[in-house]
Amino acid sequence: MDFLVIDDDKSFRDATCFLIDETGHYAEGVESGQLGITCLKGDKWDAVLLDLNLGNENGLDVLVELQKIQPQVPVLILTAQGSVRVAVEAMRRGAVDFLEKPFQREHFMTVLGRLQRIRQMSQRIEQLEQEVSETKAQSLEPIFDFTTPLMRETMEVLLRAARTTATVLLLGESGTGKSVAARAVHQHSHLADKPLVTISCPSLSKELLESELFGHVKGSFTGAIKDRWGKVRAAEGGTLFLDEIGDLPMEIQPKLLRLCQEREYERLGENVTRSANVRIIAATNRDLKKRVAEGLFREDLYFRLNVIVVEMPPLRSRDGDLIRFAEHYQKYFAAQCRRDLNDLSPAVTEYIRAHPWPGNLRELRNAIERAVILAKHDRLYPEDFPVELRNPCPAIDGKTDDLPQIGSFISLEKLETAHVRNILAKIPRLTEAAEILGIDQATLYRKRKRIGLM
Repeated sequence: MDFLVIDDDKSFRDATCFLIDETGHYAEGVESGQLGITCLKGDKWDAVLLDLNLGNENGLDVLVELQKIQPQVPVLILTAQGSVRVAVEAMRRGAVDFLEKPFQREHFMTVLGRLQRIRQMSQRIEQLEQEVSETKAQSLEPIFDFTTPLMRETMEVLLRAARTTATVLLLGESGTGKSVAARAVHQHSHLADKPLVTISCPSLSKELLESELFGHVKGSFTGAIKDRWGKVRAAEGGTLFLDEIGDLPMEIQPKLLRLCQEREYERLGENVTRSANVRIIAATNRDLKKRVAEGLFREDLYFRLNVIVVEMPPLRSRDGDLIRFAEHYQKYFAAQCRRDLNDLSPAVTEYIRAHPWPGNLRELRNAIERAVILAKHDRLYPEDFPVELRNPCPAIDGKTDDLPQIGSFISLEKLETAHVRNILAKIPRLTEAAEILGIDQATLYRKRKRIGLM
């Protein structure tokens, strides 16, 4: 926990911060209520220790201001003998407890433990609220509603693995439901009542990612103005979900290997070894074997993660579930938008079956949501969908007769040109088109220029 101590008595302030630091928490002291208000505005704190006698400042007024800024942060009142009545008034105004000065170490530790329990309860409430919110947002993800044998087998493996402490590695294309699967593993494990903490590996720079993962100490890098715990500490006793681990920088991989193997880590800028009690689930849309061969992913880390490996099948291989998923999304978004829509029209059903859905569930969900919002009739029709998705196989220059067929007596160059044109017609974003074609963006750019699509 991070404590802010507001007291104008330097010796008492320093002694209190020292006691807190000794217990493995972080404490920072300021000498006035105004400085405390500034600190609370500029950073996140888990609890505040506030002295009611701050010279010319009224501690009760400071308490009111603190609660306006961050009402969820518990405030412990510090009061000298003779002002207990004022402390009781402070509690009536929202303080969680008070401590009479001078205090014994044992008494302080008891109150500190009480603050920890309040914080844990607050975290649990936040987690439950987040889970409720995510459940509402993700209830449209029919991950357990399937008929495809491949998907049934996948989920059976995941649920068996959930009951163990083994590391789980989820593979699959973007949008296949890896995050939903990770949440399902956590919820069906013995850690379901503990935190599930997610970190997206490619979302930050190397330094910030390492800090976000392991934490840092004050001064370890520019902008590190105070000690911070990372996601590993936040996930203590629960599950740490490493999303898109295939993009994890090489510099951090040895530290992650140590966490997976030894359950030990060190905060950035610190030499103190700390233990971690976390269950690790990782996910990636990358080919990790290829990344290992290219020297972009450590082989020992790959083998350490490769305990329970499950590949989430793409939507195009789950034909038996495709229409049911589309109907599920339609009902969900129709209810959200308060639209009275009938079943999918036959034309839309054929369209959905014909489209390859390279974005998988995410693409299907977004397309259905858009169609529900823009629908002009009592059911969905092809014109309700984006233009680039209405024709799964767009013609070359509008002439369907000119579409080359595999095995025709044509050159590879002409076949490639037709294929690139079709992909770009369906997938206007270069990054996604290049990934589907299996080439880099620079190569795709040159091919576009060569065939006159610039």
